[in-house]
Amino acid sequence: MKNEERETRGDIALCAITDIAAPAMEHGKPVHRHRWKWVTVGALGIVLTAAIPSRAQSGIFSVFKEIFGTIQNDMGSALSEINAITREVQQLYQQTLWPLALLNQARGFVSNSITSYRGYMTQIFSLKSSSATLASPQQLETILHSRQSAQIPALQASYLTNYGAVPQENVASPQDRVMMDIDDALGQENLKTTLIADQGQDAILATANQMENQVALGTPGSTPFLTAQAQVANLRCQAFMQKMLAAELRQEAGRIAHDNVLVKRRTAAAGAINNLITGTLSN
Repeated sequence: MKNEERETRGDIALCAITDIAAPAMEHGKPVHRHRWKWVTVGALGIVLTAAIPSRAQSGIFSVFKEIFGTIQNDMGSALSEINAITREVQQLYQQTLWPLALLNQARGFVSNSITSYRGYMTQIFSLKSSSATLASPQQLETILHSRQSAQIPALQASYLTNYGAVPQENVASPQDRVMMDIDDALGQENLKTTLIADQGQDAILATANQMENQVALGTPGSTPFLTAQAQVANLRCQAFMQKMLAAELRQEAGRIAHDNVLVKRRTAAAGAINNLITGTLSN
């Protein structure tokens, strides 16, 4: 009986499809083929669905029901436990390890410090105490306060204009000319070093301001990275300080050597006078 019932349903379906598709042909020519094609496919799907036995339909729906039940019950309970553990970990971080209130307090302190002191510190570091009154010394002072290493050639020319060049051979003694040349060399070298150091100082201050801004917006776990940046900046500052200290030591050594030359010259002059006096008395 079941087979006969299926055959009957199949015949009915085929007849229905034939009846639906029949208007698509007139006098052997297709009429509105594309429109009737989709109608035919839809009708075929409805008929085949109706032809499926009710027991098979109930089996398919029971499979979907089991799948949904597994998702809602087993997997859903596991996901709930995972979410609960995640919330507990977040509470541990926010309340014990990195309290959010204390973090906001530290950020506020840094932000207030930036607002209160950065402007004054910037003014101190960029302060220009210009005091020259004549045109040529003012030019030299402006170059020294420019904080730009590109001004080194202009510094050298302005130095010669203000302090003068080494005299010619027929004007000063060879020893005096040597000493003046050495003093000029040491003076220009240290002035150039300070010019470059001022420019480097601006770079270090910009790095410090950037790190300070990062601290104001810091998040838990970023402290090691900020510490590493601070150590690198500290090494740069130490390098600049060593460079300036070396320039100061060279200047001091040159001053000591210059004073020692004067002592030597006075000693030599005193010896020459003593020889003259001795020679005069002996005659």
